[in-house]
Amino acid sequence: MSQICSNLPKLVAELEACQDCKQARVLQRFFKTGKGEYGEGDLFWGLRVSQIRAIAKHYLGLSLEDLGILLASAVHEKRACAVIIMVGQYQKADLPAKQKIYDFYLAHTHWINNWDLVDISAPHIVGEHLVKKLADPKMLFRLVKSKLLWERRIAMLATFAFIKQGQYKLTLDLAELLLNDPHDLMHKATGWMLREMGKRQEDLLLDFLDQYAAQMPRVMLRYAIEKLPQEVRQGYLGKKSVGS
Repeated sequence: MSQICSNLPKLVAELEACQDCKQARVLQRFFKTGKGEYGEGDLFWGLRVSQIRAIAKHYLGLSLEDLGILLASAVHEKRACAVIIMVGQYQKADLPAKQKIYDFYLAHTHWINNWDLVDISAPHIVGEHLVKKLADPKMLFRLVKSKLLWERRIAMLATFAFIKQGQYKLTLDLAELLLNDPHDLMHKATGWMLREMGKRQEDLLLDFLDQYAAQMPRVMLRYAIEKLPQEVRQGYLGKKSVGS
């Protein structure tokens, strides 16, 4: 293994060298890092995702121990780099290594603690592992009932891998369980996955909306119907108004 692939201090130095204080301030606001907000305490260096990916691709040989160090950082870009590397490792790994990465990911969900970190990793690690039947998809029902927001989002985003394979039952089952979720980020995630399903199998989306549109949180509904014809969208929004 080459030195660049195992040199964690060098990786951190490369990330730090790309700091952009002005952009960091923008990201601090965008990712809701204020007191009482979902990203409270998250620190940003102001890197773009493309910058992080460009650096991460040279460090796919990092150990899980090193990735754990990155994940434990308060700096958002370090954690983003860790999950990007994990995705890259998972895609290239043999079955035993895939299992180790999957297990490691689920053991560190408390550090995969913002929506972008979940979205760039959960479908490609958890979702891919389950869709390939390397673990029992029923574990998503445990995650979706978690008190930890990020585990619930991981569960829903993992179904994206199933959606891409034309398998929609998990998405529908989890969406039904999340109808009363209290958090806006789950409303968005659920609506997004329903929309992705609807792009491939519109009748299933319409059936779900016929049954649940009136009780869906408005954000969830708006995300789910975004790609439907305007008159259809207005019809479901009208049901929501009546059901409110």
